[in-house]
Amino acid sequence: MLKVAIIGATGYTGRELAGILARHPHVQPTYLTSESFAGQRLSDVYPQFRSVVDVTLEKPDMDKVAECDFIFSALPHGLSVDTVPQLVSTGKKVVDLSGDFRLKDGGLYADWYGYEHNQPQLLANSVYGLPEVNRQQIKKADLVANPGCYPTSVLLALKPLLAEGVVDPQDIIVDAKSGVSGAGRSPKLPFHFPECTENFKAYKVAGHQHTPEIEQELAAVAKEQVLVTFTPHLVPMIRGILSTIYLRTSGKLSETEIWSLFEKHYGDEPFIRLLKAPALPETKFVSGSNFCDISLRLEERTGRLIVLSAIDNLMKGAASQAVQNMNLMMGWPEETGLK
Repeated sequence: MLKVAIIGATGYTGRELAGILARHPHVQPTYLTSESFAGQRLSDVYPQFRSVVDVTLEKPDMDKVAECDFIFSALPHGLSVDTVPQLVSTGKKVVDLSGDFRLKDGGLYADWYGYEHNQPQLLANSVYGLPEVNRQQIKKADLVANPGCYPTSVLLALKPLLAEGVVDPQDIIVDAKSGVSGAGRSPKLPFHFPECTENFKAYKVAGHQHTPEIEQELAAVAKEQVLVTFTPHLVPMIRGILSTIYLRTSGKLSETEIWSLFEKHYGDEPFIRLLKAPALPETKFVSGSNFCDISLRLEERTGRLIVLSAIDNLMKGAASQAVQNMNLMMGWPEETGLK
């Protein structure tokens, strides 16, 4: 059994990681860190781990991290940029779940994340960890930047269409809804129960930090510039993302022909489920899983294509996708521990 470290194990994604790794046949969560709960066991913070993961939480110690065989960093955006270089220097493979190593243009961090990025070399060497797009690069990577939750739901829904050049890359509208866990575990007034419940709202309109990530990765697939109008919404539920995406097709295609493109790209993918009419994606059917459910409708009256996707933001949008990346980096079947 390989020893695995989780840096930042008491956030929601760290908790999910610990649960998945506890069931994984080849690894065990061995070194878990937490600034807030150091000295307590993970099972004290999350009682569901009693007799499962009773590891004592510690403040990060790079010598102890180096004793592990694989490292996950589940720190918030802005903290990983200084910590991940230390993790990589141990010589072990690293998956970073923050946004700090996703954008290839380091200058974008000041505009979208509010800080100056000071690790241009690591940024250039990191591999964007979306297996359905970058599987071969992930297998050879030392540092994988785990995708954001919203981008995962959007990129998987659009990859076949942009790869085949059948939609207008300058006219993409994404209407996405997420559960409250996407904001993290630290208490914040807008996510306090009385503020969220019986309410539904958009936020960061025309300014969400996942916008350049979505455009960057879609452009890599389309081999040309892509422009996206992305509007996220907060739904009063714990977990899940549903993205509804509106596009213009660039030719006269039938819905059957469009489905054939999705089957071409995803027919062998273990975690993509294509839902034909009348089925549509729902968040409750992907909850707790690494699946992405995708469906589409071609509205002949307007000529607009509507693509829908659903994921669990804490799983395929974070922790289970990170484990899928670990499996690829370690040469194991990527479904290991995830089905």
